[in-house]
Amino acid sequence: MTDFVFIDSGTGGIPYMTELLNKKPESTCVYIADNANFPYGQKTHEEVVGCVLPLVKRLCKQFEPAVIILACNTISVNALEELRRQVPDQQFVGTVPAIKLAASISKTRKLGLLATNATVENPYNDELMKSFAGDCTLVKRPDAALIDFIEKKSFTATRQEILDAVKPAADFFRSSGCDAVILGCTHFLNIKNEIQQALGPDIKVVDSVDGVVRHAIEVHAGVLGAEPLGEGVVDKTAAERGLGNEGKAFPSLFMTGSLDDAEMAQYEALAARLGIKKINFFK
Repeated sequence: MTDFVFIDSGTGGIPYMTELLNKKPESTCVYIADNANFPYGQKTHEEVVGCVLPLVKRLCKQFEPAVIILACNTISVNALEELRRQVPDQQFVGTVPAIKLAASISKTRKLGLLATNATVENPYNDELMKSFAGDCTLVKRPDAALIDFIEKKSFTATRQEILDAVKPAADFFRSSGCDAVILGCTHFLNIKNEIQQALGPDIKVVDSVDGVVRHAIEVHAGVLGAEPLGEGVVDKTAAERGLGNEGKAFPSLFMTGSLDDAEMAQYEALAARLGIKKINFFK
């Protein structure tokens, strides 16, 4: 059994896996980048479900995950309910825009949402606003170009190149009077520091990483019938599970499609950061 499987159309969910391994370093993790269907955010609801459902069924058989983390807002708002209906024995954890958290810190009551087209247009945002931010205005910005930049160029780009790519979005939210910007696509987390720098100190960047990871750990403990381990506490059975030194597990990275030379360079740079020696292809 694999502890956690993460799914995204590309590299967006990597920060979720990284944070989970910071909290539970003994966890076995598999990351699936469905680059064959990148980007999800430009697809219809039906197309997203059509991509993700067969992929999930295949990886359940191959990896037997205790928990699948949908490390993609577009998947979560479009396909989570259908996945739970069609794969009822599997535990899923989704990611949704952190509107509640943003509303709790906003003083201007203007919240920015930076996301994919599919997430921005999804009515689930309206439900979150009614439930947690009824007195706020949500300023939405779909930014497919920035997501494409992150996936295809950011891991080998200079910091200035990243800041230049972020500038149009930062200027948009600043001119709109927002004092909190929600990262509604997991890809943005890969350049969170640059987004915060471009926005400036008066605008707070908000994401769902901590909440999603904590929930995933709780769900995992429930699957195993155990109490969640405290942060930094290593599973004493880690050595028995074939893990590395001091109970540290090393994640596996899988791609669903082929990569050209430029794309391979991006993923090799990412793999090096994660300590992954081999990029696998999920057929």
